[in-house]
Order: sequence, then structure tokens, then C-alpha cells
Amino acid sequence: MTYQDRYPLAFRLYPYARSADQGADQPAHHPVTIVGGGPVGMATGLDLALRGVPVLVLDDHEGVGQGSRAICFAKRTLEIAHRLGCGPQMLDKGVVWNRGRVFHDRDEVFSFDLLPEDGHRYPAFINLQQNLFERFLVEAVNDARAKGAPIEIRGRNRLTAMEAGAEAVTLHLDTPDGPYTITTDWLIACDGAKSPIREMMGLGFEGRVFEDNFLIADVKMTADFPTERWFWFEPWFKSGASALLHKQPDDIWRIDFQLGWDIDRKAELEPARIRRRVDQMLGPDVEYELDWTSIYTFQCRRMERFRHGRVIFAGDAAHQVSPFGARGANSGIQDADNLGWKLAGVIRGDYPDTLLDSYDAERIHAADENIRNSTRSTDFITPKTPQSRVFRDAVLHLAAHAPFARPMVNSGRLSVPAVYDGSPLVTPDALPGGPARSRPGAACPDARLSDGSHLLDHLGQGFAVLNLGATLPPLPRDLPVFSFDPKAEPLLAERYLGQAERALYLVRPDQHVAARWAACDAGKLARARARAEGRDT
Repeated sequence: MTYQDRYPLAFRLYPYARSADQGADQPAHHPVTIVGGGPVGMATGLDLALRGVPVLVLDDHEGVGQGSRAICFAKRTLEIAHRLGCGPQMLDKGVVWNRGRVFHDRDEVFSFDLLPEDGHRYPAFINLQQNLFERFLVEAVNDARAKGAPIEIRGRNRLTAMEAGAEAVTLHLDTPDGPYTITTDWLIACDGAKSPIREMMGLGFEGRVFEDNFLIADVKMTADFPTERWFWFEPWFKSGASALLHKQPDDIWRIDFQLGWDIDRKAELEPARIRRRVDQMLGPDVEYELDWTSIYTFQCRRMERFRHGRVIFAGDAAHQVSPFGARGANSGIQDADNLGWKLAGVIRGDYPDTLLDSYDAERIHAADENIRNSTRSTDFITPKTPQSRVFRDAVLHLAAHAPFARPMVNSGRLSVPAVYDGSPLVTPDALPGGPARSRPGAACPDARLSDGSHLLDHLGQGFAVLNLGATLPPLPRDLPVFSFDPKAEPLLAERYLGQAERALYLVRPDQHVAARWAACDAGKLARARARAEGRDT
């Protein structure tokens, strides 16, 4: 089978084209090179380019992959996509859902609402196939490039070897026209869970692999199931030890079946066997087509460090979690969000190189949180000892009629943005009575304002001050201030004041809170900003 047969034209968003670098007498040099054209690589490249940093993105294919893979994208991911220029398109195409239902056998154990409050631009989650998510990112890259953003994508450029030096990284690439070499100041590895760069550098990937397998069956059908997340423990239809049902765009439904550990993968992927499982779940009279199938194993692992000199790892190349909880792709996009402003500022000379060490600290903190929650979910879904199974079954039995047991039911704690508690960039909280959700280190909660706009649009992508009724100290010219009357903006008062009467917030370029005070002078603000820029850590 030829490459063109395996990857139809519809999937080739950036077809291979010979570059000037391939005919150069000496290796061409690039400020930033990203290896991997998936959602994390594209988001990182787009963020850097929108900040004026020239970026080269290399991918060994020519566009989006086939099959849905990741499908659940969280509100914070959509807010980041909005800043990058493609959030509305994703929302328009995606299937919005906020409600989940959990069953044990035939009985509903409980249900939950992920976003019970109003005043947000984006919902708690949308379901959107990863290939569509990637397509929207590539379209945003093309739009940005048409407006002058310095970003280039090269398809079918495969990394074959590399040497990481103290001043630059050398990359050896293979293409349909043969090999060539380039150098780069910074290499960002977004090359997936089996990261060739990680292997080339001899770096470890430590953690836990769970002894269980899950079958994904994406089916195309017309069905009247509601747009909710349905999860079954020990389902009555006996298609697996657990099962999950999600709706995607274009009448595609995601079904997951828990198969167990000792299986014949090749046999389980035979269409006839998959159909038997789906038929047991949906009934023999439901018409559908198999759109995409795969088998995966739970893994919760990460690298010891994400930064290695001038090589920085992000997304699945740096960390992996089991898919229940939608923490993989969402966490990877937050890696991009954390890294972009820091690397751009270091390249411009605005911040010290050591600021990049905070990417390591903050995103390892986030990865550990994700791994911890994902491990707990996996242990509950797939108990491995008689004692843990007895506990799990007792919780499910009680949860149907005892509210105290429901928080213990764990079918996948769904992704939320990490709060960088303890980060070297964060100034200790100085707002007595302030809400925990907007404490230093947290991502700023969005809020619809009285004029119909949203707070995050005002904050932009640089350092900013949010003022809610406080007295402003003298400020430098490069630090914009956004002042609002908390009496006229009840959502802001609720989300940023709590029990406080007034507040002043310093917000980072990734829209995380760097510091907050009830009252602040110029010296405190300057020290907090220096700390957030990595100058006073």
C-alpha cells in the first residue's frame, strides 16, 4: 500500500514540498523547531508565532491522523483555543455536554452536572474528534501565517538523528527527496507517547502500566441517546467489564469496552467480534457502521524532567495518563499554554533563561496531579485485588441511595486546569476572604461582563492588572490595567472577591493568577511581577 493510499488527500493538510533548506550548502538555522504536528505541537507553534517568534513545525506525516482518538475537550482548552483563534469553530462543530450518568448493571447510581453556573463563554466540555480539533488548529495556523505570523509546517519530514549541544540542537531529517540537516536554538519535542526524541536522548519514562485493555469502537449511527456521558460498571449487556458511551459530531458515537488483560488483540479487533459486542449493547436491530476501532492499555507515566537544556518535552512525549478523565490532550494543550509565553520572552531577552525551569516545575506538578487522579480512577474501574473489588462494589451499591457514597464513585475524574500551588513564580495569597478558585496559581475564571464581553478577552496574552474597586499604585507603562466596578459586575465579584470588599490581581500572560491583594503598593507589585518573570525566585 502506498503512502497516498494510507493517507488520502483529505487528511493531507500540509503536503510535502521541497524547502530551500534542502539545497543549502550549510545547515539552515531556525530559532525554534517543533517535532510533531499533533494538537500540542500545533498549539505550541501557533502560540509562539502569534508572539512573533519564528517557528518551524516538522511532522512525519502530512496532516491529521485517521480515527477520532481524543474526543473530550475541556473549557480551559477551549479558552486557550479561543486565544489562538479557533475556539468558536471548535464550539460550533463540537457536541456540548455537561451532564454525566453512572450506572451499575441496569441501575443508575447517580448523575452530575459539570457546569451548573452561567456566565462562561465555553461549556465544561465538548466532544470533538481529535482529527477535527487538529484541523481547526492547522486552519488557524494558516490564517495567522497569511497575516504575517512567522510559522512554517513541513510535512513528511522525519527526524532520524539529533545532537543536543549547549548552544544549539542539530537535527537530521529524511524526506521523499532525501536527507538534510538543520540546526535550531530550541527543540520542542511533541512527538507522542513513543517519542523518538526521548529515545534518541536515552531518557526514561517512569510510571505504571495497568493490566487491562479497552476496546474503542467508534460507530456511525442515528440514535436518540441524549448528549451525555454514560458509564456502566458491570453492564447488563455483558459486552465488557465496564463500558462508556459518548456522542461525537456527524453521528459518530464513541463506545469503550473493558476487555481484561489476557486477550488476543488481533482477534478482538476482528470486525465480527466487535460487532457482537456492539450488538449486545445496542440491540440487534440498530443499524450502524464501524468508523474506527482500536485497543489501548492504561498507562500513567512521566519523564523525570521535561526540560533538558535546549530540548523541551510537551504532551504525551512528556507524560501519559489513562484516557478516562480526558486528561491527556487537555493537559498537553495546557503544556503549550504554559511554555509559549515563557519561551517567547526568553528568546526576546525579556526574561532570564531560568524562567524555563518553571515550565518543568509547574507542568510536572500538573502531570503528577493528573497521574494521581487517573490512577485512582483506573484502580476503581479495574480493581485488582479481592479487597478493592469488595470496596468498589459496596460503594456502587450504596451510591444509589446514600449521597455520602456518591463522591467515592470514580468513573474518571474529569480534567480541570492545574493550580500551580507552590510554584516559584507565585506570590503568596494576600486577599483575605478571596475565593479559592481564583487564588494565586489558578487559571483565571472567565466571566461574562455587563456589556456582553468576557473577562479573558480583556486580559489578553501579556502581564495585566485586574482591579476590582482597589486603589491603584503607580504602574509601569507596559502593564495594562482593567478596572471594573464590582457592584456592576456580580460575576466578577463572586469569582474574584468572595468575602473581600476589593481586590487587585496580577495576571500572567497565560491568564493564570500571579498574585492578589486587598491593597498593594508599587513595590509589592514590582516584586510580584519580578517573581512571575523568574527574576526573584
